[in-house]
Amino acid sequence: MVITFEANATAEQLHAVEAKLRDLGFQVVRAPSTGRVVLAAVGDGALPPLEEVRVMPGVAEALRIPEPFKLASRSFRQETSVIRIGDVEIGGSAVVLMAGPCTIESEEQMVKTAAAVRASGARVLRGGAFKPRTSPYSFQGLGEEGLKILARVREETGLPIVTEVLDTETVELVAQYADCLQVGARNMQNFSLLKKLGRTRKPILLKRGMSATLEELLLSAEYLLAEGNYEVILCERGVRTFSDHTRNTLDLSAVPYVQRISHLPILVDPSHGTGKRQKVLPLSRAAVAVGADGLMIEVHPHPEAALSDGPQALLPEMFAELMRQVRLLAPVVGRTA
Repeated sequence: MVITFEANATAEQLHAVEAKLRDLGFQVVRAPSTGRVVLAAVGDGALPPLEEVRVMPGVAEALRIPEPFKLASRSFRQETSVIRIGDVEIGGSAVVLMAGPCTIESEEQMVKTAAAVRASGARVLRGGAFKPRTSPYSFQGLGEEGLKILARVREETGLPIVTEVLDTETVELVAQYADCLQVGARNMQNFSLLKKLGRTRKPILLKRGMSATLEELLLSAEYLLAEGNYEVILCERGVRTFSDHTRNTLDLSAVPYVQRISHLPILVDPSHGTGKRQKVLPLSRAAVAVGADGLMIEVHPHPEAALSDGPQALLPEMFAELMRQVRLLAPVVGRTA
């Protein structure tokens, strides 16, 4: 149930409604808004009849939330959430570019890549310190040393950083360094991890699982929101299908659909979505055209020598061209870049 209060509702009236709902076994959540107070009652209690709530002093309207993802839904919050990573806004008027290598390999690599993507217009630096790999024999990342490199590069460039967290044991460690914590596709339904991240107050970038429906993606986001962390950004990164001409099938229809039913901003990762660098630029254009709030692009100064995902990483000059085209296209859909 979502309850909207009158503009002149008193604190005592709000408290009376909250107390009634909590007595019935619900968690009561206030929507982040500068307008009228909006509360949501979520949980498995027995909701009272709508009319019983509507007649309470100070209440303007009470409605059921039909979606299973209550706090992530437009029923709960109608305006799009704007999430800040450092001083960068995701979900606002600008199409935000996050760029960097799949894996942090050395400080020299990160400094060179960060300088190049920043010069081209990237607003956030990405790079993996902990890497989940299909094979246990593949490079797994530099761990904390990689996080330290990211932090030093942030100091040098001013770019906020996003990096992946793999498990509950390393949440605090990664949170010490990162401005935004990424949940990768393999961990989208790692509910213990989601609950712990929900108790942090760092922005979370949640990637869609390789076989996940959009409802499952939004229910994973609900785990974060239900724990009190409303700083959630979604990311479409391709799903597994029968097609073999790309690494994954990038589902761009997910962007307008998610934006219709959820207030959470959504990015597109055409690097993982295609797995082939020659396809990243056209799919980036398409992602901007369908309304994505940003792009996450892999860039490497020497992709032929990359320790992971080299075939999908752009050269710095290719990223510069991508940025040029995004700047041309964004105003067509009412955005900036």
